[in-house]
Amino acid sequence: MLTTAPFLAQAVTRDEVDGFLGELGADNQYDANKGINWSVLPGPFYTPELKLGLGTAIAGIYRVDPNDRETQNSSISFTGFVSSSGALGFGMKNYTFFADDEWRLFIDGAIAKIPTGFWGVGYDAAQGNEQEYIEKSFRLHPQLMRRVAGNLYAGVGWDFSTLNAKVDNAHPGDNFSQYGADTSSLNSGATVMINYDSRDVITRPTRGQFFSSEYSYFDPAVGSDSHFTVLQLQYNYYASLSESEVLAFDLWGRFAHGDVPWDRLSEAGDDNRMRGYFQGRYRDKDVVSTQLEYRKKLNWRHGYVLWIGAGALGENPQDLSDHPLLPTIGAGYRFEVKPDMNLRLDLGLGKESAGFYFQVAEAF
Repeated sequence: MLTTAPFLAQAVTRDEVDGFLGELGADNQYDANKGINWSVLPGPFYTPELKLGLGTAIAGIYRVDPNDRETQNSSISFTGFVSSSGALGFGMKNYTFFADDEWRLFIDGAIAKIPTGFWGVGYDAAQGNEQEYIEKSFRLHPQLMRRVAGNLYAGVGWDFSTLNAKVDNAHPGDNFSQYGADTSSLNSGATVMINYDSRDVITRPTRGQFFSSEYSYFDPAVGSDSHFTVLQLQYNYYASLSESEVLAFDLWGRFAHGDVPWDRLSEAGDDNRMRGYFQGRYRDKDVVSTQLEYRKKLNWRHGYVLWIGAGALGENPQDLSDHPLLPTIGAGYRFEVKPDMNLRLDLGLGKESAGFYFQVAEAF
């Protein structure tokens, strides 16, 4: 017979949890006088390409002008991970708002070493077997934007990446040689963009719209190994159903043209879109995807999301309907670590694959 003693089981109160999280900076508070307010939280993940792993998120919010009470908070996040596949990596994402949001500086970067696979190019290739390789990659993508009028912004940027692939069991006729894929590449391109942004906050929108058109020009004249162009389009709409409910819509397309290296083809599947797919399995020049996400904030700092979506790929826009759509559904847990900054854990289900993602801020 078992007995229960007070010293054997004690209920953990919300204040005690808040106190513990406060030691990690995840106190859901912002003090402009402290400069960057940091939070540090670890979390598990499982993705088809990385397998089981542990990630750490370091998120900070700040204001360039501490006396500015109108502009949304700027944010910076760093994520690091190691996994059972031998993968390790580090990423960062920064949104900085200057001068009453007249200027915006966004920076996205990552460095990683990942054992992964290359199936080839196109929907049919993804149904076959992959060629295993170890990827060592680096990417940096800064963007500087200026308000043109109202919610309309125009800007310029740079898209730089390098990749080296160490191929296991390389032989004539393997996937790399079949598609003429070089095992190393350097891509450097100038970008121009137009954004319309009426969202209340970027990291966790509850209302408004966002449209982005970004054109990138890669050429040996600007340091790239080959010549190609990329047009990326995105449209988001956020409907506030109540104080605690948001319906979010995402439509995204990436269209590449020219001598596009295999590592810069458009991909269906990452931690923001088509969650649940092996990143890089489905790749071609053109990819289009859409998703609808229901977001619900619960009591205290908890919340959850549910989503459904689909995607298609092809060599040209007219080829997008030649193959079955790739479906995705999923659910996620949200925990607010700072005002308008969520830690997210997402379980995505795709066609014959699934993934569990650990990230900072909403997927879109």
